[in-house]
Amino acid sequence: MSSTVTVSIDGMGGDDAPEMIIEGIEVACQKNKNIHFLIFGDEAILSDLLTRHPNAQAVCEIRHAPDVVSMDDKPTVALRSGKSSSMRMAIDAVKNKEASAVVSAGNTGALMAMATIVLKMMPGISRPAIVTSFPTQNGDCVMLDLGANIECDANNLVQFAVMGEVFARYELDIDHPSVAILNVGVEGLKGNVAVKEAAAILQKSTLPVKFTGFVEGDDIGKGTVDVIVTDGFTGNIALKTAEGTSKLITFFLKKFLSESWMGKIGALIAKPALTRFRSHFDPRRYNGAMLVGLNGVCVKSHGGTDAIGFAHAIEAGVKLVEQNFNEVIKQDLIKLTDVTQNKVLESN
Repeated sequence: MSSTVTVSIDGMGGDDAPEMIIEGIEVACQKNKNIHFLIFGDEAILSDLLTRHPNAQAVCEIRHAPDVVSMDDKPTVALRSGKSSSMRMAIDAVKNKEASAVVSAGNTGALMAMATIVLKMMPGISRPAIVTSFPTQNGDCVMLDLGANIECDANNLVQFAVMGEVFARYELDIDHPSVAILNVGVEGLKGNVAVKEAAAILQKSTLPVKFTGFVEGDDIGKGTVDVIVTDGFTGNIALKTAEGTSKLITFFLKKFLSESWMGKIGALIAKPALTRFRSHFDPRRYNGAMLVGLNGVCVKSHGGTDAIGFAHAIEAGVKLVEQNFNEVIKQDLIKLTDVTQNKVLESN
């Protein structure tokens, strides 16, 4: 890093906050010496924790926030009564240009609602989306939306394609990522109106997007494309199904390798390979989903992660800030606006 990046932290959000948050900052600042943190939460508790983590203490500035958004709070309740919460004040810091990114492991719905109201949408984007990457047979893959928007129209999906393509370029370092829409089949006639109209727009456009058409559910794990576009309802189910399948495989692998002496001998022989397997699919490596489409970098960490996972979420946010991620999206959105306006004129 060539210059310091200031990151705003919701110090009270997450299942094991604030201890996990401070430990995550400690891990992140040991890897990267050029991050400064504004951490919002109970000043007395945070100060005490920081005395046990000198590296984090040296790069943190505490801002007292008297309130906390609980994991059970409804977004509407959080918006009305959470203005002095650690989450809201952390988001405000990005709006006020005190920080370049905000990271929270708190209530997802509340974070989405607050960030949308405070940071507002980019010009040309009608809805934000949740995007992250995960492992496949062919490297890593990006998918969005993962739960922010239950229902989407064609324009929403096209906007997701543009933002996902830029995310893959900068987060996964892919020069020209391939993009596809998740569907019930790869044939052009299949799917609902939204996916077919979105595909038609992307196929005819001059956008810098390598659109390949439709993919099916089994293409996610295969790594058929670099970016998969879908609505939040389908995306969230697909993500949770993949997570559940991973846990299922791990469960039976441990069970079968430990229930007999031959299995235990086999596990001992295969230990190096099993260690690589566990490391490759470690969910902490992929922790940190970005809320794309907002006027600011906002990263959602999994609420149940540990310090290593939270540090990864911080690093993901810093990387996007350094690479001017949002400005690149804005340039592509100008081209997208031209495409959609031409589509309207043609239909008239």
